Amino acid sequence: MNLDLPPGGTVLGLGCDVIEVARIGRVLERQGERFLDRVFTAEERAYCLAKPHPEKHLAARFAAKEAVSKCFTTGIGAHLGWKSASIYHGERQQPLVRLDEKGLELLRSTGATHVIVSLSHTETVAMAVAALVRS
Repeated sequence: MNLDLPPGGTVLGLGCDVIEVARIGRVLERQGERFLDRVFTAEERAYCLAKPHPEKHLAARFAAKEAVSKCFTTGIGAHLGWKSASIYHGERQQPLVRLDEKGLELLRSTGATHVIVSLSHTETVAMAVAALVRS
């Protein structure tokens, strides 16, 4: 799937989220595997936990999941679960979104063709922006 917005492409929804890295670190310390299993896919956990400071990468993915839910205008809940949007990397290490069946059903119902996402983090803050696009 081409993730560049083609001429005539339409943005149907936009979402963003910002989170403090320390907040994710505290939840990880308190809940550990329970938190990781509830919120992140195995692929996301493997990627983040292999990093020297996994909390930064987990926070960016947490923000991405929130941003995706906001671009769908559903939030996390009945229509879209925590694992409905999984963040992985493309050939150029760009962040990409993989939707589960629930997410794909929602995508089809909106008339969109894909979700694009951008992530960023510092030592203290992580953020993400997601757009729901029809090409």
